[in-house]
Amino acid sequence: MIMAKVFMMCGRICSGKSTYAQKLKQQYNTAVLSVDEITLALFGQDAGDMLDTYVERTEEYLYRKSTELVETGINVVLDWGFWRKAERDYAREFYSSRGIENEFVYIDISDEEWYRRLEKRNKDISENKSDAYYVDEGLAKKFEDIFERPAPSEIDTWING
Repeated sequence: MIMAKVFMMCGRICSGKSTYAQKLKQQYNTAVLSVDEITLALFGQDAGDMLDTYVERTEEYLYRKSTELVETGINVVLDWGFWRKAERDYAREFYSSRGIENEFVYIDISDEEWYRRLEKRNKDISENKSDAYYVDEGLAKKFEDIFERPAPSEIDTWING
């Protein structure tokens, strides 16, 4: 059986995970599996109160799909945040228990840079230059409260972005 590798992008929203995932795509010939890409394609900005449910279902699907791809020899990048330690622990165990090589990549940015990027992202969305999720002040606070900064021992590649 041909076994490839799974790269998991960890970091706050708008930290540069998707940009780095594209670098990994070029470097390792990976398939990039993105929760945001799927949920935006299916629901646009209209998921409302169901967004968390849709994200959870999409992640479950992408775990299964990533295993299928890896088993056929295709490297995979999971492009979502892995914001909580419990999520990172689950992902590591999910792949390790299946004998699948996996690596966490963390994109670390300062709070100042994060706010600057959020502002730019929202401006681009308002000007129809991006179809990403708009992050208002309330949503930014929610993300800030949810995110659990990883310990160095959890991360294989630490990028200071």
